[in-house]
Amino acid sequence: MRGTPCPPRRVLRLSLLCLTLLAPLAQAAPPLPPAVQAALRRAQVPPEALSVVVQEVGAERPLWSLAPDIPRNPASVFKLLTTYAALDQLGPAWTWQTPVYLTGPVHDGVLDGSVVLRGSGDPSLVLERVWLLLHHLQQRGVRRIHGDILLDRSAWQLPASTAADFDGEPSKPYNVQPDALLLNYKTVTLHFSPVPEQGVARVSAEPLLAGVSLPETVPLNKRPCGDWRAGLQPDWSDPTRIRLLGSLGADCGEKDWPVAYADPARYNALLVAQLWQEMGGRLDGQVKDGTAPALAEPIWQESSPPLAQVVRDINKFSNNLMAEQLFLTLGMLDRADPTRPATPEDARSALRGWLAQRLGPEAAGQVVVDKGSGLSRETRITASQLAALLLQAWRSPVMSELMSSLPVSGVDGTLKRSTATGGRAHLKTGSLRDVAAQAGYVLSRSGRRYVLVALLNDEQAGRARPALEALTQWVMDDAPAP
Repeated sequence: MRGTPCPPRRVLRLSLLCLTLLAPLAQAAPPLPPAVQAALRRAQVPPEALSVVVQEVGAERPLWSLAPDIPRNPASVFKLLTTYAALDQLGPAWTWQTPVYLTGPVHDGVLDGSVVLRGSGDPSLVLERVWLLLHHLQQRGVRRIHGDILLDRSAWQLPASTAADFDGEPSKPYNVQPDALLLNYKTVTLHFSPVPEQGVARVSAEPLLAGVSLPETVPLNKRPCGDWRAGLQPDWSDPTRIRLLGSLGADCGEKDWPVAYADPARYNALLVAQLWQEMGGRLDGQVKDGTAPALAEPIWQESSPPLAQVVRDINKFSNNLMAEQLFLTLGMLDRADPTRPATPEDARSALRGWLAQRLGPEAAGQVVVDKGSGLSRETRITASQLAALLLQAWRSPVMSELMSSLPVSGVDGTLKRSTATGGRAHLKTGSLRDVAAQAGYVLSRSGRRYVLVALLNDEQAGRARPALEALTQWVMDDAPAP
């Protein structure tokens, strides 16, 4: 039998040269898993818009990556940096302290002076904790205040901004601006209870704000529920009077609608005044902004929940405002002069310094830090940089706190409706108009734990979320690298 003739030496050299030249191209653009390709095609999103890193936690190199070094906007995935930095530097048990001062003596339940509440950035002063703070004040014998209740917000110096700056939606709770003394996220939740036999839905609000009115009822209609918020035709133009000019679908059932209060600068004062009155307290003066007396000692400090619990609330539900509060707190604690009000640039500097320690100065210098929440058009980071931080976090003492703060596929948080196998992925998600992203840890069926980072930037990013779901499932299934 005649053997296959060997190719001429010149042809062999040419073939080897072609393979050598083509090898980097093949590595630069590996094929996507078929299900991911199909989902991108359906969304009309090009593969070039996607960056991916998949790496087993104990491995030296990625199992598979795609465009890992292209800087992209991570949206809310950036919260991973803010929360990991905080846990790493402050520890899971760290707490915010809100000191309370009295400027005069107390006799027979009467304070001959003012009360001062000094903010330090606590993002968890929700309605129940504000009530408890005032209750503790009454437990210390203060029933009547001859002076004022002063709200000290001087710990931070923030640039002038409004809730409409980012996307023109000032009533959205995620657009509320940070505050050194942030009370109840400066939001009001409207509750609607249909009474079909009367053809109306009763309207209530939590919390009530001093001097703010709202309608007792709204009419019911027979239209499908659909976009019921728009159907109510809200008018927020007068902060002292919430108006609902439309109606609610009869088949909507009970509904809750959290909205950002239309006059955020006045929210704290209106809330404290209302609560103090409801608790039977008397106030001769006003609730207003002020400052704590110099060199005074607080009568007590109200402690926040531990940092690990706050981080969980931030990441599970992607709470932008809480993330910004934490971000600015890092800047406040890091600034050289503790007597100077902290600024957003202090926060950026603090996070850049931490990144330099974790990634090295050169790589950290490539990360564009804008806001700690990721609610920004300017933020940039690469998939490989995010993966490096997640691999470091896996080996760190705070790994369990960070990982348990992430949404779980098909179980809770922003991944509750995930189509990937339930319970096997802990991933922080991110979404903006032109961003879809996710990053975290995936447990495969074989028991291997992988870091998964996927950043997609495209005008149609919102339609491409199924591609990220397919990528997560591919990692769970231990599929070989395509």
